[in-house]
Amino acid sequence: MDNLTHSLVGALIGQAGLKKKTGLAMPALVIGANLPDVDAACFFWLDGAEHLGFRRGITHGPIAWVLLPLILGGLLYGFDRWQERRGKRPAGRLPVSFRWLYLLGLLGCLTHPALDWLNVYGIRLLEPFSSRWFYGDTLFIIDVWLWALLGFATWFSLRREKRGGEWKRPAHVALVAALVYVGMNGAISWLDRETQILLAEPYPEIGIAAPVPLAFWERERIIRTSDGRWRSSDWSAPADEYGYSTSQSMQCVLPEAEQLSGNREAAAFLFWSRAPFAESAPNGSVILRDARFYDPRARDRFSVALPDVRCRPLG
Repeated sequence: MDNLTHSLVGALIGQAGLKKKTGLAMPALVIGANLPDVDAACFFWLDGAEHLGFRRGITHGPIAWVLLPLILGGLLYGFDRWQERRGKRPAGRLPVSFRWLYLLGLLGCLTHPALDWLNVYGIRLLEPFSSRWFYGDTLFIIDVWLWALLGFATWFSLRREKRGGEWKRPAHVALVAALVYVGMNGAISWLDRETQILLAEPYPEIGIAAPVPLAFWERERIIRTSDGRWRSSDWSAPADEYGYSTSQSMQCVLPEAEQLSGNREAAAFLFWSRAPFAESAPNGSVILRDARFYDPRARDRFSVALPDVRCRPLG
C-alpha cells in the first residue's frame, strides 16, 4: 500500500491507547509502519526495471521484522537520551522504555507486510528463506476510502483527546471497520475470481481479479487463455464476445533464457512479473510487459524493451 495508508494505520494504533505505553510511542508506530520501505533506496544503484526484482523482498521478510524495529528502538531511545543531556527533552514526554519502543516498532513494522500483501503487486513474505511472491488481490494500492476512514478517525480521536473526551473509542471502532472493509473486499475478489472468471467462458488457465481505483466493488478481470494470450476486461481495445480485450499490438512468444543472457533488467522484470507477456514493437522487436499493469496510454511503465529480440507471433 502507499505510505499514507501505512502511516495512518500506525497513528490509529497509537490513538487506540498504545501511545501511552512509553515516550516516543507514536514515532515508533508511525515510522515502524513505514520502515520496510527502506528498500526504496535501491533506486540509487539499480537501473530501469531492476528495482522491480528487489522491492518488497528482504526488507519485508521475517529477519527484517525483527532487526528493523530493533534499530528504530535504539535510535529513538538514543534520541531521547541525547535531548535529555542537552536539556531539551520535552517536559510532558512520558518516560522512555526501550522494551516498549521495540515492541511498538515491531507492531508497526508487522502491519506493513500485512497491508502490502493486500494488492496485486505482490510481496515476498518469506525472503530470504524463500523468494515466492504472495498476492492478496484485495485492495487497490491507493484506496481513498481507507484513507477517508483512517484519516477521519485519527483526526477525530486527536480532537477528542485535546478536548479531554474519550479518545480511544473512535480508534477502536475505525480499526474494526477497516478490518471489515478489508474482509469484504477480499470476499469480492475471491467470489469474482472463482465464479465469474475461472468458471465462465472462455475458461482461462489463469485468472486474476484485480481491484480498481475508487470503485472498490468492481474488479478488472485478467486472464490467460489456452493459446497463451493475456486478456483483460479493462483494456481499451475492442472487447470480444466474452468481454475481454487483448493488447493493441501483437503478442509474441516469450523469449527463451539464452535470448535474455546478461540482461539484468529483463531477468529482474520476469522474476517480479506475475502475468508476463511479450508484445511486438513497431520495428518487430519485443517489449516485455505485465498484464496487471498494461496501459496503452503509458506504455513505458512496467516494461522492458528488447531491441535485439525478434517477435515470434503466438500461434
